[in-house]
Formats: sequence, C-alpha cells, structure tokens
Amino acid sequence: MGRLEGLTDQGFKLGVRLFILAMSGAFLMSASALAQSYPTKPIRMIVPFPPGGISDVLSRIVGQKLGESWGQAVVIENRPGAGTTIAADFIAKSPPDGYTLYFTDITTHAINASLYRKLSYDSLKSFAPVTTVTSTPLILVMHPSVPATSVKELIALAKSKAGQLNIAHSGIGTITHLAGEMFKSMAGVDMVNIPYTGSAPATTGILSGEASLLFSTMPAGLPHVKAGKLKGLAVTTPKRVATAPDIPTMIEAGVPGFEAVLWSGILAPANIQKDIIAKLNNELRRILQSPDVKERFAAQGGEPSPSTPEELGARMKSLIETWAKFVKASGAKVD
Repeated sequence: MGRLEGLTDQGFKLGVRLFILAMSGAFLMSASALAQSYPTKPIRMIVPFPPGGISDVLSRIVGQKLGESWGQAVVIENRPGAGTTIAADFIAKSPPDGYTLYFTDITTHAINASLYRKLSYDSLKSFAPVTTVTSTPLILVMHPSVPATSVKELIALAKSKAGQLNIAHSGIGTITHLAGEMFKSMAGVDMVNIPYTGSAPATTGILSGEASLLFSTMPAGLPHVKAGKLKGLAVTTPKRVATAPDIPTMIEAGVPGFEAVLWSGILAPANIQKDIIAKLNNELRRILQSPDVKERFAAQGGEPSPSTPEELGARMKSLIETWAKFVKASGAKVD
C-alpha cells in the first residue's frame, strides 16, 4: 500500500508539472498572438507639452505616419504641466498594453530625476524604452548690443565684467537654464540668471535687450538670427546643423566637451510585452528613416535618430547622471 501511495503521489506531482507547462505554453502562445495582432484599436501618444511646441509638432509627424502604416488612428494627447511630471505619472500608471505611449523630451525627463525632491514614479524603472526619435540642438543667441562676435570674445568679455552680463532661460530646471549653468561652469564665467515663464517670453526678453544671452531652441531662435535681430554664436550639438551650416558648435567655438541636446524619445509603461516593444521599435525605426520624415524634421532643426530600446535605456541612464551634476551646481530644486 505504501508503494502504491508513493506512485500515486509521484503521478500527481508529474501531472501538476505537466499542467503548469501546458498553461505556460498556452500563455506564451496567447501573448505571441496578441503581439502579432497589435494594434487592434487607436493608440494614444501622450505629449507632456502644450500644442505648438517642437515635441508636439514632431509627435504629430510620427503619429500620422504610424497611423497610416498600421491602419489605426494615433491620437496625440497633450498633458502639459509640472515640468512634464503630470504626463510621466500618467504613463507610469497606464496599462502596459501598447495603447498608451509617451512622446517624451528625454532631457527634461532626465533633469527631473534630480530636480524634484520626490517623484511619484521612478524615472527609469517605471518606463519601457521604445526608441529615440530625434536630437535637436539649442542655439546660443546674443543681443546685438553685446560687444562680442564669437564665443571666445564673449567669454573674455564676461570675465572682464564678472556679474554684469545676464543670461535668460525659459524656467528653473529647463534645459535652457541648465545649458546656461553648464556654460558658466565650463567657461569659468559669472553671469546673472534671468528666469522667464517659457520659451516665448525668454525670446521676447532677449529681442528687447532686457537679456544679453539665451540658449534658445532652434525654431524659436534661428529665424531671428537669419533676420539679423540676434547674433547666433554656436549650436550645442557635437556637429553643425544643416539648417545653419555657418554657425559653429560650442566645441568648435572654444568650449571643449560642451553638449546640450534635446533628445526626444518614445516610452511605454513598464512591464509591457517585449514582442509589442519590438513591433513598435521596428516600425518606428522604418518611419524615422524615411526621406519625408527626415525632411520634415529638418524644418524643425531636428534630425531623426532611431535607436534600439536598449540604446535608449542606456542613454536615459547616462543623461540622468550627466544632468544631475548641473542641477546640483545650479542649486535648483522643486518640492
């Protein structure tokens, strides 16, 4: 009787193992089938900025192309506020099913990790990287009244007049603010910060002569440079920009290692199926490499820079570490 009970027990355990294996196989087949059929309904792409800005414009280009390719609407939904943390929190709490995506300014996302004392999400663990979308430079613009014609002359002037020149930015903790802090630190100059409530007021401030300098976005600053209303001293990418080939990089202009780039990327909520991420990544990379998208991005001063999810994840981690140093140096904090 003991042997029979032993065999029965062994048979029961074997049956349980077989049942678990069968269920696991069924789950994997179901998950694979779900990924293959994805998407079966409209996709929401959340943008953490108001309509009309560069992220909004680029997201609509990408969303339109993705919708045309998959035959499902991609609805752009703007959720601005609180330095992009409102949108990020929404994404972190959304179902990880591929139907809610985040078109994020990775630089702002990375800055917030150090700028905010406490966030409701983890800047890395709460999100699944899909692809980098574009890199967009800033341009250092200067009011014509400032007696300098290059970055080297500006640095010499600033050192001779410590604390007398001022530098505008579009808000505490923004990339335009921290690019200025980076410049002051790397060039060894002392300038007075003038904070504005956004890109448009900051541009107005420098056009009026209220501010001397501004690290501006390309769409906001470059037209005024071409019109002769502002001096364009340098761009902040490692290489020159096709829409302004005569303007040197900050590195060429005499500040070695200077790079402040607006990285845009697409994220999903954490724990999304890898097959869905792979499907999104493959299609978005194809879209971003198309001549039409390259041309439309160039008009905004941007260049498509598709990546693997792993490359984007590594870039996010690196940017958080990089910007943490300049957030600390600036003393900026948000409760």
